[in-house]
Amino acid sequence: MEKRTLLAVVLSVLVISGYYVVQGIFFPPAASVVATEAAEKPDVPGTSREEPVSRVIPGAEDLTESVDEGPVSEQRVTIDTELLRVTLTNAGGDVVSYKLKEHTEGNEFVEMILPGTEEPHAFTVAFGDATAQPIQSYFTVSRLSDYAVAFYRDFTLGTGGEGGRFRLTKIYTFKPREYMFELTIQLEGGHSTPGFNFSGAAYTLTFGPQIGPYFEKLDQRYEYRHYYTYTNGKQKQEKVNDQAPLKIMTRPSWAAIAGKYFTFIALPYINQYEMEFSTRPEPGISSASRFSVIRFPVNSSRTEDTYRFYLGPKNQNSLAAYNNGNNDFNLRDMDLIKVANTSGFLGPLETVLKWILTFFYRIIPNYGVAILFLTLLVKVILFPLTKKGSEATLRMQVLSPKIKEIQTKYKDNPAKINAEMAELYKKEGYNPLAGCLPMLLQFPIFIAMYNLFNTHFDLRGALFIPGWIPDLSLPESIFSFAPFRLPLLGWSDIRLLPFIYVGSQLLYGKITQTPDQQGNAQMKMMLYIMPIVFFFILYDVPSGLLLYWIISNLLSLVQQVAINKYLAKKRASMAIANPEPVIAPKKKKKR
Repeated sequence: MEKRTLLAVVLSVLVISGYYVVQGIFFPPAASVVATEAAEKPDVPGTSREEPVSRVIPGAEDLTESVDEGPVSEQRVTIDTELLRVTLTNAGGDVVSYKLKEHTEGNEFVEMILPGTEEPHAFTVAFGDATAQPIQSYFTVSRLSDYAVAFYRDFTLGTGGEGGRFRLTKIYTFKPREYMFELTIQLEGGHSTPGFNFSGAAYTLTFGPQIGPYFEKLDQRYEYRHYYTYTNGKQKQEKVNDQAPLKIMTRPSWAAIAGKYFTFIALPYINQYEMEFSTRPEPGISSASRFSVIRFPVNSSRTEDTYRFYLGPKNQNSLAAYNNGNNDFNLRDMDLIKVANTSGFLGPLETVLKWILTFFYRIIPNYGVAILFLTLLVKVILFPLTKKGSEATLRMQVLSPKIKEIQTKYKDNPAKINAEMAELYKKEGYNPLAGCLPMLLQFPIFIAMYNLFNTHFDLRGALFIPGWIPDLSLPESIFSFAPFRLPLLGWSDIRLLPFIYVGSQLLYGKITQTPDQQGNAQMKMMLYIMPIVFFFILYDVPSGLLLYWIISNLLSLVQQVAINKYLAKKRASMAIANPEPVIAPKKKKKR
């Protein structure tokens, strides 16, 4: 009887223990956390360091911090590589500054993490989903090498400290010649912590509030933020608004926030996650660009997740390294270069123009001169089309009297006018589209050139004329009265290029104006009003763009003068070959 009782007790213990083990592995409860935080405590008489103090973590349900051990003040770590100067803090183990040494803004390195009213904390970790508050407890710092640092902190499950303890570790690893770095997140609980599930997520890793460099406003033309995901070999531009975060459920290979010249790219090397973009503004920053990775619950006592982040220039050379394996992470075929490429059907054309621009720059290392040669080459290539269009215009002028005669004769019968016009074009062998087609063919090249000079990374900081145009990616200035701004216009500088542009545009329009257009009110408006309108639109555009436009107008002017001389000779020869009939006046009858 005693043996049976003993056997029953043993079996009961085994069954109950097995039940809790299975429950902990397959059905972990939503956990609450008590953090053994290293917060700084004031010296209060009668209070000793050993006395534990608990407090609620803001914004997290049933989460408290237990202050009983660890660091008591903030500690900062600076990592210098050949390309980066990164400042990290043990308050959360976050990045507070990420500067690019080879790129400047004024006299300072470009800062890739823009702050609001408070100092930014990027790559924060929060227990729970994207709505949870980031951990700001003080972590212990372990400097692993010149390019690597670890932050770790112990936490306790349960509001009363009755649960198991676990450790959160963040390990940053940088490389001497890389804009990409590696961040490893470790959660380790041992036998006392069967899993990690905080309100439906293990943790959320967030970058924000905004990528640099500094900007006054995002106008979506000369400064912007685009959001991309890359899944199964295809890049997609995501639409993000201020109203609600955009969740990405497809688990892309990478996701990116791209500005005009710089970009942030996240490459998670884990399986169970979802991504989120957010543009919700915060005090001190008009437009935010946040990225979050929400890690799904972990049903084991240990997990180690690796992420790689690229935070640097959006140029071909830097990003192409992750396609050909020429990088310290041995990455290949990542297609990060797609972030820098222009999307749409004009992308290949822009790539060709960019290659030609770079070719001219290698010959004469001045991008202003390279723009001049590229524009000249394009004009030479398009000259046959321009000449053909001018010849079509001349032919139209010759046919103009006959066209007016038809329009006058059949003014009450539009169908008859169309039929007679078609018959006239057929008889004369004239195609009415001949004058428009050359212009239509040139339009894609014009758009591609515009995009190239507006976004080509190498134009950033490119000097053209010392003392006047020091940076082709920025508007030039001959006099500044900042911080004062002109009312309504908002100008703080006097610029010379916009005035030169208007002059060249007006002169070009005057030269290209045909005799039949001189009495046309609409054509006069196009000739005089439109350049003035564009003067205000283009006043603050990058100087490289205006330089291209001015050079294009001047070359078109020279080209048109040559074409006009050719057309004058051709008009004279046509007049000799087809003289207008002279109708003698009728004689008056004698009375």
